[in-house]
Amino acid sequence: MLRAFSRLTFGLSAILLSVSSAAAEPVTVKSCNRDVVFDAPPQRAVSNDVNLTEMMLALKLQDRMVGYTGVSGWKTLDEKLRAGIEELPELSPKYPSKEVLLGVDADFYFAGWNYGMKVGGDVTPESLDPFGIKVYELTESCIHIMKKNKASMEDMYADLRNLGAIFDVRERAESLVTGYQAELAAFASKLSAKAEPVRVFVYDSGEDQVFTSGRYGIPTAMIEAAGGRNIVDDVEANWVKIGWEAVVERNPEVIVIVNYGQVTAEQKRAFMMSNPAFKDIDAVRNDRFVTLEYVEATPGPRNIGAIKRLGAAFHPEMF
Repeated sequence: MLRAFSRLTFGLSAILLSVSSAAAEPVTVKSCNRDVVFDAPPQRAVSNDVNLTEMMLALKLQDRMVGYTGVSGWKTLDEKLRAGIEELPELSPKYPSKEVLLGVDADFYFAGWNYGMKVGGDVTPESLDPFGIKVYELTESCIHIMKKNKASMEDMYADLRNLGAIFDVRERAESLVTGYQAELAAFASKLSAKAEPVRVFVYDSGEDQVFTSGRYGIPTAMIEAAGGRNIVDDVEANWVKIGWEAVVERNPEVIVIVNYGQVTAEQKRAFMMSNPAFKDIDAVRNDRFVTLEYVEATPGPRNIGAIKRLGAAFHPEMF
């Protein structure tokens, strides 16, 4: 009996050891053009910007975070986001310095190019690596340092899955992605196959020139999923300044305004409606404007609901 109990105890120990060893195995994820190896899930993570922070919250990773950066310098926290991070401090109102991240003993930084990091800047994957801070880069932003395919919703799904692998919550990530895919498939079934894509322009900011989203920005993928076509989807950038002449020439039927910063969405609309240079644009003539909050127009969980609102605005006859 004692010998049998010993064998049972040994067997359980072996199983627990096996499980522990499996959990401790390194995880490798692709981050832009790098393979990043994680020996264990991060415990002191920092995210930059509202949309990246919401990805962390969607995966219920608040307890693995020591703070966030890059929000109040440009934007305000809405109730949904504030409720999710009320226990976490904002470490920097804009892009953090290396000292900010070192000051909280961060072991992980979720950011992107022009989403918390700049090419050649002080905070990059290479500059943080000697301090043991691993970086995962937002997929949409990879166009700043490498070639990539046109934006698609798979970019956002890839980020969620990679975060799931990094933090050992793969099932949670896959469940989110599967749910988003099903939600969009149900929405797509309502769009008639014969629906002609409407011409859409994204107005982020600017008056002398306009800041908009091109081929590699997530709004292009969202607009297409909603039954439209981004009129500047041939511009090789994710977010970029262009001249207004191209907007007038390409004559959008709908204008999507991104709402954030000191100039409100209503002020942006008023600028376009009152400017004689825009009077012949179809969207202006017919007063067809749609407003997206910044967090909806950048990669993150709120893209799904935003796509459905865009679809209803593009093709009201179908909804």
